[in-house]
Amino acid sequence: MSVQNISKQTITEFVFRGFDTVQRPLVVGIALLILYILIMFSNLATIYFIVMDKRLHQPMFLFVCNLAFVDLIYCTSACPTMIGILVAGYKTISYVPCLVQMFFVIAGAVMEMFAISIMAVDRFVAIAIPLRYHSILTNFRCVLIIIALWLLSSAFTAWLSSTVMPLEICYSNLKYMFCDYPTVTRATCVNPEPYFDMSSIFTGVLCLGTLIFIFLSYIKIGIVVGRMSSKSDKKKALNTCVSHLVVIICYYAPLFVRIVLTRIGVVLTLDERNGLMIGSVLGPSLVNPFMYCFRTKEIRNKIFKFVKKN
Repeated sequence: MSVQNISKQTITEFVFRGFDTVQRPLVVGIALLILYILIMFSNLATIYFIVMDKRLHQPMFLFVCNLAFVDLIYCTSACPTMIGILVAGYKTISYVPCLVQMFFVIAGAVMEMFAISIMAVDRFVAIAIPLRYHSILTNFRCVLIIIALWLLSSAFTAWLSSTVMPLEICYSNLKYMFCDYPTVTRATCVNPEPYFDMSSIFTGVLCLGTLIFIFLSYIKIGIVVGRMSSKSDKKKALNTCVSHLVVIICYYAPLFVRIVLTRIGVVLTLDERNGLMIGSVLGPSLVNPFMYCFRTKEIRNKIFKFVKKN
């Protein structure tokens, strides 16, 4: 379908152009497919081991299970479309499915921030006030917190999505690889800059707000660890935070570059933007289960027993 100024009632599907410059699309697509299968398997395995073992029904593992579920949704919201473009050459998507995909991409990104932030609280309570850990973070309270965060994430997502849904669509070609807020906004008939600014403010507030929350939690953790007299206790406390810190870096680094820095003057090429978009989706979803499965003794032992048994 050619690019033309017509209403969204006439345009029934979009065409993705984000991978048009890729020289070996099949190779890249197979690589993405392998990564996607690995992400699905590892996150599903994390959820399975936690759900099936009653000994892992503890606040920390409830938050890990929630993060794995978020990664499944976030990665699945974008990866099948990219794989379809690269492997099968299927570049089109209908209008309504595009909006649905946009909703889940936004929801996954927002919930990823919330999931990582609440895990900082878990580490803070476990290290700063360990004797009251199980009285403060009961399983019931953790489930309520997770439900509340999902509702809040859905509300944020619905509001942001509602700002672009009424707009008329003038362009059928999408310059990126899947439907997210900037991609759909660029296809409308309006000047996208005010919407980009609004989206950047929205994302910046969430990004910086959750980062400040995490930063303050780790300042308190650092103070508590610094007061510990035993080196073994310090090492144990720091080791419990390493996995979480790696997860924070993997998620926030590409997000900060792609959304925040580009709005204050940093210029990125289309390929660089696409690379950051792929990295922000695949990176955390791939790193999270391996960090928590293989660095958490309880889950690691469960995996080894399962493999040995089978």
